[in-house]
Amino acid sequence: MKKSLVLILTVLLLGSCSIFGPRAEFSKGMSERQFLRQNKDAVISNLEGDFTTYRVNRGETFFVLATFENEKLIKLEERELVPAWMPAQPTNDDGNEE
Repeated sequence: MKKSLVLILTVLLLGSCSIFGPRAEFSKGMSERQFLRQNKDAVISNLEGDFTTYRVNRGETFFVLATFENEKLIKLEERELVPAWMPAQPTNDDGNEE
């Protein structure tokens, strides 16, 4: 009986520690204010009517676009930066690279 009580209390204690774990960085429906608090380097990328899009850089090659409508996250996109110095590959008539 004592062992099972100790086991149950241990499981409850470990389960309660999960609330102190890391929060999800993005979640659909999160508020714009919460997003900006968690992503201090976010910059406005686009303003269209009720839509606001923020850009968050993720290193040198990736960035995230977060779109809000009425201060709620509705769309999240991760994109890769294409280097400007990389020239386009020439293609022949059938669409294949030469």
